[in-house]
Amino acid sequence: MKETVTDIEVRYVETDQMGIVHHSNYVVWCELGRTHLIKEFGFTYKELEDAGIISPVIHVDLHYKTPVRYGDQVKLHTWIETYDGVRVVYGYSIINGDGGRCAEGTSTHVCVDQESFRPLSIKKHLPDWHEAYEMHKK
Repeated sequence: MKETVTDIEVRYVETDQMGIVHHSNYVVWCELGRTHLIKEFGFTYKELEDAGIISPVIHVDLHYKTPVRYGDQVKLHTWIETYDGVRVVYGYSIINGDGGRCAEGTSTHVCVDQESFRPLSIKKHLPDWHEAYEMHKK
């Protein structure tokens, strides 16, 4: 299993009136982690889009454990939780500077034709991605 670690410094704009990171920003951070992981495999979302393929999120599940505040440094761990040739589930864990778990969760994605939005088999249409995902999944 391959796991990437993305360093994140919390910006003021990411906090809410309570002084903690607003929950919507965790989803943005997950995208950063996913993009980092995909780059580690040697791919980019741009390549997908140039081929007429997009990869929408179809489900997100995040559990918040410990608040994160402005100025905190956290590490976002990202990996492939499951992959079946069509559907990819990425796993995430956000760890604070003391080693405490701030949040954890998953996001589920499929690949679809950009024009018709019909699902595509990653195995068939993106064989290099398929090979990397098979090799590096949990």
